[in-house]
Amino acid sequence: MRATAAVMYEVKKPLVVEDVELLDPGPHEVQVRWVANGVCHSDYHLINGDVPHPLPVILGHEAAGVVERVGPGVESVKPGDHVCSSYIPSCGKCGYCIGGQPTMCALRDKPRWLMLDGTTRFRKNGTSLNHYLQVAGYATHSVLMEESVIPIRKDAPLDVVCLVSCGVLAGAGPVFNRAKVPPGASVAVWGCGGVGLNTIQAARLVGAGKIIAVDVMPQKLAWAEEFGATHVVNAATEDPVARVQAISGTGGVDFAFEMVGTQATIEQAVLSTHRGGTAVVVGVCPAGTKVSLDPALFLQQRVLTGSSFGAGHQRTDVPMLIDMFMSGKYKLKEMISRKVPLTDLNHAFDAMLKGEVKRSVVVY
Repeated sequence: MRATAAVMYEVKKPLVVEDVELLDPGPHEVQVRWVANGVCHSDYHLINGDVPHPLPVILGHEAAGVVERVGPGVESVKPGDHVCSSYIPSCGKCGYCIGGQPTMCALRDKPRWLMLDGTTRFRKNGTSLNHYLQVAGYATHSVLMEESVIPIRKDAPLDVVCLVSCGVLAGAGPVFNRAKVPPGASVAVWGCGGVGLNTIQAARLVGAGKIIAVDVMPQKLAWAEEFGATHVVNAATEDPVARVQAISGTGGVDFAFEMVGTQATIEQAVLSTHRGGTAVVVGVCPAGTKVSLDPALFLQQRVLTGSSFGAGHQRTDVPMLIDMFMSGKYKLKEMISRKVPLTDLNHAFDAMLKGEVKRSVVVY
């Protein structure tokens, strides 16, 4: 069948919106009609060349849509089901999945741009087009592995809950699952974009005490206050480590969350914690990034760890967060600054880089 997609052919060049051929789903594969896909900075890392990737590729990994067809052997979804994408598939059978770490699933060892049989389902003039993170959300339709779709309730607005497929879970999950922030704890969040705002919101929901937002853009700091930050620090005008330490009143925070993905912000996040504190890295760093830290920091029982896709159980966490939104406990609509057609995707990335939006959503 024919689909319309935004295809990346070259690094640092605009995506090309064009018609492409979509092949039928194979065994244990699902064809989805996407309704919406959030515009995420992780996609831009490929566009900018920070993360090398085989080309050409259809980006997009924060998607929600409706199942249209299923291949032989599919059991978890059927045509008509509403789904969110899972950019980290979970097989449910490997040691990671059985051991309670499905976001570390062994399927991550496979090429993340191909189906399990080593091929793709997209073609353009006979050329194979890769699926970014096995999702390819910047397309009207896609074929995914069964493990890459998560069934969700049908009454949830797909052009809103698509955000849960990445930014919401990636930001809130580290608070709920990785750090397990207790009530009253002090928290600092480096980077207040679409992911960091969810970290701040999650910290508020668990009852954190001081929630300190750190960014270089005043507008993002204002948004952070809307989502629950009790203090803000403009890292462009003051030393963020010294300021966070001073605000904490204890020489540092209990938990620091790094959402930017740079050497400087990772180092600052660690240094902002007190003895025995924990820093969690969520931001995607450019390939080759190195971090330099004094080992004495860790002899003082500081912990430096990371979180991937919320570090929990994505097949239950995604529906849980959607339930929280539908019951009025979690802000999602407020995360969306703009809804745009696929033809405006390149402009949506520009708006993201300028800090003009909390999140843009492509709607089909």
